[in-house]
Amino acid sequence: MDGNVTLPALQQMKRDGRKIVGVVVYDYQMAQIVDRAGVDIVSVGDSVGVNLWGHNNEREVTLDQMVLVCQAVRRGVTRALVSCDIPFGPLQEGMDAAVRAAIRLVQEGGADLVKVDAGSSSADAVLAITRAGIPVWSQFGTEPAAPIADDLVREAKQLEAAGASLLDFRYSGPVAGPEVVRAVKIPVIGGLGGGPWLDGRVRAVFAAIGYLAAAVDDTTERYANVAKTALTAIEAFGDDVRAARQIRGAGPVPQRS
Repeated sequence: MDGNVTLPALQQMKRDGRKIVGVVVYDYQMAQIVDRAGVDIVSVGDSVGVNLWGHNNEREVTLDQMVLVCQAVRRGVTRALVSCDIPFGPLQEGMDAAVRAAIRLVQEGGADLVKVDAGSSSADAVLAITRAGIPVWSQFGTEPAAPIADDLVREAKQLEAAGASLLDFRYSGPVAGPEVVRAVKIPVIGGLGGGPWLDGRVRAVFAAIGYLAAAVDDTTERYANVAKTALTAIEAFGDDVRAARQIRGAGPVPQRS
């Protein structure tokens, strides 16, 4: 879309039937690239702990770390909306902690809205955070063996009523997905378990472009394989060093008298 992205603009895209594009990003350089590519939402995910830092679980990521990552992404984005995950810890400490975390991610991190992961108290968290004046992207439907469509529609309506601006329907399926989209006025976006029946899709850039060590050897169809390209490039760099050749991209060697 033209111009800076806003939440009302995303809601208009839903009404117009235009799909919303979201990506998960963790750093300044990639944030600049995806913003230039014209995505609508840049999501700063707590999956940074697993994909970038090598943790076994997102729950190891702290609020201080999420603020730092969000700041880096914010510096690289000028037109898209920036969303930042509230990490696991504050959401388990009660509504006051969740609100304080959301305020930090907006005021210190520079996020335009915050993302609340699915949970039994997520509607309460959405309500508390929106009452503090902070927009919320609320996740639900996170289990592959999801409940029946009526239950998912009911949950989506509860989150919308609590004040959510967007929904992240992770495992929607072709039956429940369209029903939820029709049942709520706010955009419904999904990841790997979503499909074209949703208002939009979100994908981790690392996975989409193959910037994963595992991508060097796998045969998954991706939009690129940056890992394989990087491996080839570093091998070529090593060959040049060992052969005492000029390093590519380093510029001319200064002449000393």
